Amino acid sequence: QVQLVESGGGLVQPGGSLRLSCAASGFNLDYYAIGWFRQAPGKEREGVSCISSSNSSTYYSDSVKGRFTISRDNAKNTVYLQMNNLKPEDTAVYSCAAEVHDIPPSLLCSDPRKYFGAWGQGTQVTVSS
Repeated sequence: QVQLVESGGGLVQPGGSLRLSCAASGFNLDYYAIGWFRQAPGKEREGVSCISSSNSSTYYSDSVKGRFTISRDNAKNTVYLQMNNLKPEDTAVYSCAAEVHDIPPSLLCSDPRKYFGAWGQGTQVTVSS
């Protein structure tokens, strides 16, 4: 069965770093675009970063650009989100999603429900002193 599992969340102080993992099973992640999304209590889901399937083209939201990095490890069938210089406003449940169609990452992150067919369960990231 197609499945995505996120891991790597936790509690970190402002300015700290975390690396989230999105592990895929039941399909080859190389053929899919992957997106990272987050949702804080009382807020809408936000597209954080997306990476294309056809190449390594990426998109980052303005709020995380320069601090977060998305990457692939094909051998492990996993996508990562390296999060540096974390801020309290980064606190949210982070989830990943997979889309087989070759769509620009900016569009995937802007309107995910039109494109992503598989979602993970999410991992909690809390940034606090």
